[in-house]
Amino acid sequence: MADDETQVRALIQRWAAAVHEGDLAGVLADHADDIVMFDVPPPCEGVRGIEAYRAVWPPFFTWQAQGALFEVESLDVTAGADVAFAQALVRCGTPEELAENPALRLRLTFGLRKQQGRWTVTHEHHSFPDLSGEAANP
Repeated sequence: MADDETQVRALIQRWAAAVHEGDLAGVLADHADDIVMFDVPPPCEGVRGIEAYRAVWPPFFTWQAQGALFEVESLDVTAGADVAFAQALVRCGTPEELAENPALRLRLTFGLRKQQGRWTVTHEHHSFPDLSGEAANP
């Protein structure tokens, strides 16, 4: 399983590099046609399918081009024979946002499946913790 974990880790690192570079083709690579992603901005019900996933990235790239960072700080991977999951913490924000709140980290969770010997991302979840100090209302 160590080889599978290495493959998944490399896939996510390639994805993160593509996000950082604003490389849409690289971001889409290794994603399933039926990807489901829950992201920071709406819609709250997430996006489903590779075309909807593709559509969310251009606004992020525009924001990021203004000087925002996207750097993986930690990445943990668990892989079985045909499914895997990973979680990461990412420094994601403008230098001003990160200076104001140095603990700010984007939380990422990935679900992957192996089909025909190839790992593909089937689920992504992106979130920021509520650092306002206020508990959310139930």
